[in-house]
Amino acid sequence: MHLPDSILSKIFKAEELQQELSQKRPGQKVVFTNGCFDIIHLGHLHLLSSAREMGDLLVVGLNTDDSVKRLKGNDRPVKDQETRALVLASMEFVDYVVLFDEDTPMELIRTLGPDVLVKGGDYAIHDIVGADFIIKNGGEVRTVPYLEGYSTTSLLDGSKKS
Repeated sequence: MHLPDSILSKIFKAEELQQELSQKRPGQKVVFTNGCFDIIHLGHLHLLSSAREMGDLLVVGLNTDDSVKRLKGNDRPVKDQETRALVLASMEFVDYVVLFDEDTPMELIRTLGPDVLVKGGDYAIHDIVGADFIIKNGGEVRTVPYLEGYSTTSLLDGSKKS
């Protein structure tokens, strides 16, 4: 399958993205969110599009397959990391996708140093990994209201909307 460079060029390794972000225009605000993004649903679209509106560049940290297995069990992810990264990179409001293999994105957050850290409203700000680091460094931590009934787990259980 042939994919346009406009999609492929959005997928980075952490060190490459750190270099890329160091060349951003003065005043540009980098927003970071993360997740497994296994089966994209309306809740994901709401989170990502809302996060993008909070700044100039949206970075999505994506759990690798091994990381998802450790967090969600051996039946996950449903879609492999390459597929998940390409789907995210194809979204117009996503500027960068970067995979991480750890259980949390803390190292990635430290490496990239975003201005805004965003998670879904099912998280309390004090429970968001990296929140203390971002606040200590002058950034902000925000949540996007959770869309009730939209989660990959509930979709796979057959108990909620798609």
